[in-house]
Amino acid sequence: MKIAVIRERREAEKRVAASPDTIKKYKGLGFDVVIEAGAGEAAALPDSALEAAGATIAKDLKAAIGDADVILSVQGVEAKDAKLAKKGAAQLSLVNPFAEPERVQAYADAGLAAFAMEFVPRITRAQSMDVLSSQSNLAGYKSVLDAAAHYGRAFPMMMTAAGTVPPAKVMIMGAGVAGLQAIATAKRLGAIVSATDVRLAAKEQVESLGGKFVMVDDEEAKAAETSGGYAKEMSDAYKAKQAALIAETLAKQDIAITTALIPGRPAPRLITAEMVKSMRPGSVIVDLAVEAGGNCELSKPGEIVEVGGVTIVGYRNVPSRLAADASLLFAKNLLNFITPHVKDGVLAFDWDDQIIKESLLTKDGAIVNPRLAPAS
Repeated sequence: MKIAVIRERREAEKRVAASPDTIKKYKGLGFDVVIEAGAGEAAALPDSALEAAGATIAKDLKAAIGDADVILSVQGVEAKDAKLAKKGAAQLSLVNPFAEPERVQAYADAGLAAFAMEFVPRITRAQSMDVLSSQSNLAGYKSVLDAAAHYGRAFPMMMTAAGTVPPAKVMIMGAGVAGLQAIATAKRLGAIVSATDVRLAAKEQVESLGGKFVMVDDEEAKAAETSGGYAKEMSDAYKAKQAALIAETLAKQDIAITTALIPGRPAPRLITAEMVKSMRPGSVIVDLAVEAGGNCELSKPGEIVEVGGVTIVGYRNVPSRLAADASLLFAKNLLNFITPHVKDGVLAFDWDDQIIKESLLTKDGAIVNPRLAPAS
């Protein structure tokens, strides 16, 4: 059987879905591996390194996927290119299915068994396949470095003969994987860190990393987490109470990093224009949710804007800003997803497996995922 890894085509995407290590492991499982030319260059993985690991280099997309049994990528085959793949091929990638239904339909029309890696359930058995966690971890780390790069002062307290430099005050909004890594990174740099999340369960995690937890603690907060570990959409009354608390806290901060996302919905608005105006000149906001509508009212995708002396950073695709490490982790997630279903060099998915059922979007020409399939 043949695995194809394609070159990413989307703007600001530097990652690749394979590494020398995963190529060797696929070869050990009995697969032939074909890499589209130039697929790994932006992630410091030239064709020569991938070829040395056992891959064959294909000159273009059609040559790579035309007879492939499995297609691996980060952002997925584009809708217009899905017809280049053979019917029945498995396609594994991020898909963004709620925002790009036309691409899901194109996969169905092409007869692909398309998997959305962002739909992999957050269960213990699937932790090693969780691309959202692996990539969010890096995004949380990088967000603090981006904040430091735009912040005109030092992070740690410094005592010098000329005087004392006070530590930066950093607030992390959203204590999921990205937020927790941001807390840990900001603490390592010497900042005073506080964090907020609608899930009361996050309090212990924040405090274990040395952060101060800030939230409205009421009955609604006790049920603010889904079975999958995500934050729920909160009531308007709760949002108003939380916004008042955040506004009071934010005015005292030097840096705010927002990480809050709700799957399938626009990112919740956490920082209003009025809150931005309340921050001191020289403050920095890094919005990791900018591509999903933004947690900050004034952030703009792909731009760095300044409002009243406050810098608002809205980089797209932050994991791709650490493309080499992000690629290694993403590639390993895909390998871990595939490996349990390979026997004697043949990939045969167990369609009744929970992980497969929840992440499968299309099969046999139809959209089969219950989160997407039209109601009958």
